[in-house]
Amino acid sequence: MARSLVSFILILACAAPAMAQLTPDTVRQVDAIANQVLAESGEASVSLAIVRDGKVAYAQAYGLARLEPRLPATPQMRYKIGSNSKEFLGAAMLLLLAEEGKLSLDDKVARYFPQLTQAQDISLRQLLSHTAGYSDYYPLDYIAPFMAASTTPQAIMAKWGQQPLNFTPDQRWEYSNTNYVIAGQIAEKASGQSLTHIISSRITDKLGMRSAIDINATPWSANDPVGYQRYASGPLRPAIPEGRNWAYAAGQLAMSASDLALWDIALLQGKLLKPTSQSQLLAEARLSNGDGTHYALGLMVDRSPEGHARWHHSGGMSGFISVNRMYPEDGMALVVLTNGPGQAAGKTTEQLEKLLLALPKAEAPVPATAPAAASAASLAAVRKLFAQLQAGHPDRKLISADLNSYFNETAVADFAASLQPLGELTELAESYSEERGGMTARGYSASAGGKQVRISTYFRPDGLLDQFLVNIR
Repeated sequence: MARSLVSFILILACAAPAMAQLTPDTVRQVDAIANQVLAESGEASVSLAIVRDGKVAYAQAYGLARLEPRLPATPQMRYKIGSNSKEFLGAAMLLLLAEEGKLSLDDKVARYFPQLTQAQDISLRQLLSHTAGYSDYYPLDYIAPFMAASTTPQAIMAKWGQQPLNFTPDQRWEYSNTNYVIAGQIAEKASGQSLTHIISSRITDKLGMRSAIDINATPWSANDPVGYQRYASGPLRPAIPEGRNWAYAAGQLAMSASDLALWDIALLQGKLLKPTSQSQLLAEARLSNGDGTHYALGLMVDRSPEGHARWHHSGGMSGFISVNRMYPEDGMALVVLTNGPGQAAGKTTEQLEKLLLALPKAEAPVPATAPAAASAASLAAVRKLFAQLQAGHPDRKLISADLNSYFNETAVADFAASLQPLGELTELAESYSEERGGMTARGYSASAGGKQVRISTYFRPDGLLDQFLVNIR
């Protein structure tokens, strides 16, 4: 981002009398964190909301919602929240339908869609807790060509819901958007209503979330933020959005940070669900061997590094990142939304969490278990493709058809221009490894040219790379 764009920060005073104001010093620190993260990341904008004592205590936006023509971000603007939409489906809508007697979370998928793989063995609860085994149709962090065109929930279920399971139900936890598409279709079938109507009538309208929309039903307008992507550390470029219905029940909502905060208040105060439903919402799913998953129904449930109870989720849509965290023991919540492709949302959230919980800065927690050792072959493939991108000539035999499409002429030029000056990649090491969507997701950390390099990949079973995203710090 150009220096003039970074320095152009719109700060609006929160004058609504219903707000429980933060102290002026805390406001200055919040603003400083958001401004600094934007300046360092070069991303377009950050919109945030903070809940304290049962009220929205602060809501602010920084930067630009649109670069061309120049449109400042405001707190009232809606951002796509991606997988934070799962909170509404898993955490509330289906539990509300269960309260109405329209379905049970213990219903088997076969009651509604017997044609799906092992439908007689999988419950609605397992879908919502990601312990069902269905392969993820949207594991990648970019838009493959087939996802630019419209689809239907039925088409997603027909392709990904009838494949062999990735694992036996309850044997593993593996995040899968396919689970939520199936759950959304079950909700529509059991209620006789559209997902849009179920959510608006039972949740968003009831809670006064006036900015909330279903992006499949309401067109994105010229007054809404543009989602941006970048190739390596190249310039921000408008991201290609998902085609209609690819977001469906897995990520179909958009709203302002303040409206997502109203949802948090309702959950923190137990105003939306009956106590028994609220308990189900927050109950950590456990595998058949008794291991915990840190995931309940549409929400992660764990503790912060400093020991504070935390309910949270994150979400990504093409060009948008969202983070939503609730701290029930502190009566606090934090919402951070961005229209950028990188680390701004996560960095802003981590720094604000420490500030608002009034805890000293601490080193990142050490994972309970070390990631699986990277194979020499995968490390060699990552190093090789990175060097080829520096030279502007990726070996397209190493990568899938979807990744070939992602590495278009503009992308390759941006990668080369931003990576070549860094020189040789050193200290390359695997930082995480997990299974998702029938592939192995591997993250790598390295150094080059005095900068930190983070690389996000997906390796297919045949060894081809299906994702290769680079972030320079």
